[in-house]
Amino acid sequence: MLAQEAVNSGDTAWVLVCTGLVLFMTPGLAVFYGGMVRTRNVLAMLQQNMIALGVVSLTWVLVGYTIAFGDDAGSGLLGNFELFGLTDLRVPPAPHLHVVAGQVTIPTLAFVAYQMMFAVITPALITGATAGRLKFLGWVVFLAIWSIVVYAPIAHWLWHPDGWLARFGTQDWAGGMVVHASAGAAVLATLLVVGRRRGWPNTAAPPNSIPLTILGAGILWFGWFGFNGGDGLQANGIAAQAVINTHLAAAAGMLVWLVAERAKDGHSTVVGGVSGAVAGLATITPAAGYVNTLSAIAIGAIAGIVCHTALRLKYLLRLDDALDVLAVHFVGGMLGSLLVGFFGNSGTNPLGKDGLFFGGGGSLLWHQFAGVVCVVIFSFVLTWLIAAGVQSVIGLRAPADTQDNLDHAQQGADAYHLGGVAGLNGSGAPERRRTGHDRPVAPPARPTQPGQSPQRVRLVTATVDPARLPTTRELREALLAAGATSIVVFDATVSTAQPAARALPRGYWLDQDLLDRARVEVVAAYEAVPAVLDVLGQYGADRSDSFVQDVQPATDLR
Repeated sequence: MLAQEAVNSGDTAWVLVCTGLVLFMTPGLAVFYGGMVRTRNVLAMLQQNMIALGVVSLTWVLVGYTIAFGDDAGSGLLGNFELFGLTDLRVPPAPHLHVVAGQVTIPTLAFVAYQMMFAVITPALITGATAGRLKFLGWVVFLAIWSIVVYAPIAHWLWHPDGWLARFGTQDWAGGMVVHASAGAAVLATLLVVGRRRGWPNTAAPPNSIPLTILGAGILWFGWFGFNGGDGLQANGIAAQAVINTHLAAAAGMLVWLVAERAKDGHSTVVGGVSGAVAGLATITPAAGYVNTLSAIAIGAIAGIVCHTALRLKYLLRLDDALDVLAVHFVGGMLGSLLVGFFGNSGTNPLGKDGLFFGGGGSLLWHQFAGVVCVVIFSFVLTWLIAAGVQSVIGLRAPADTQDNLDHAQQGADAYHLGGVAGLNGSGAPERRRTGHDRPVAPPARPTQPGQSPQRVRLVTATVDPARLPTTRELREALLAAGATSIVVFDATVSTAQPAARALPRGYWLDQDLLDRARVEVVAAYEAVPAVLDVLGQYGADRSDSFVQDVQPATDLR
């Protein structure tokens, strides 16, 4: 099936490992986005990303690969259809394909698989901008069409040696234009079709799980080594340079973003740190194999400040980009593509060109600028036509009454089954002694004997702040000592006269008019009520919002 006379096992192994790394980025992106959406939209976001692995993998094998990397049809715009369904792989990738000089010594299928993973993750980037608004069936149809009509031709333009932008002199190492700029332009067009979330921009939603987002960011950072490291298709010094450039640009982007965040918002946050890292990764992508180490650090630093400033872009454009795909990926991809024109260095890669800072003049910068403009315009126009067509035929925007709870509407399930009370701290020790008597219990109410009057008790109801409870046992034992005979604690949300301001990731904030509290119901004798109220007051219970009422134990009923 393969025409190569000799296959280099080292190069092949490296490309296959990079293929797995790039595949891993798609679930990483799902987790990264999934942690930042509303609790009731988590499963929908995860599915919107993961479905790309199924849909785009098939469209790529059937028709996407031949459009992108089949022999040029003659215009530099598309490949021919001779490789439809991978039925004819008699020839390997051309020796001069992409950025590899000399004989390509990897199996054609290794190249097909590697490029497939780029095709998969590129449209998945769009879901971060449209969070909470996509109809699942419409998104699946959009994915299939977009991967063929938009992504594959752009890949041919830049990554096939006969693509018109490649012949023009535009360079894109790993997807600043093919991936990030094209997806960013698609975000602009798609948002025009699906519109805004209800109440935006005056309604903000806190992320459901920042730890989940950080985990996703770590997976993306890890996977990016394959994203940028494998594009030379060889395990050599250029691959090593691309990997170190990738890591250092992310590190510089992280630190600069944190400094900018501290200066603007007064805090350097963990979400800000990983946002800066992803911005650095997106920006170094088109340059990773064409620049030296110091240039990569400079590119990452520039990305940190520029992409952080671009967070305001969606407000200027009045586009509800939920998770800032425009600021991080669109701006980052375009910025990195243009910076190749400044930092390009043929000393790093003989197939590269010298940029403005290395004596190459403005020629490369012009080629980069022209490439960015053409890719953005093409992707924007075609994406708008696709999105508008899908919306008119089967619907792309989810109905308004389901957007706040897509998990129920589309999945019939919940992502989480947790409550605030269940999350309270309990007492503990390195080892638990299981004696059978290590759990104190409340003293039972004395049963009423025949001829006696019913026991006089009262029910005290109050709300306490869970954050002020060191352990559940402390509250329990304090109430028992005060005279409580029964204690019930459950989740509650209370109204507050003065909204509490809460910071959200990337400089957002919201006013919370309803606060999470723990509601406590205590049964105690008449004379113990003041002591019970005093205990509850220690944990934030306001007497003006507490209630005391006479109750009769069920054992006293006659």
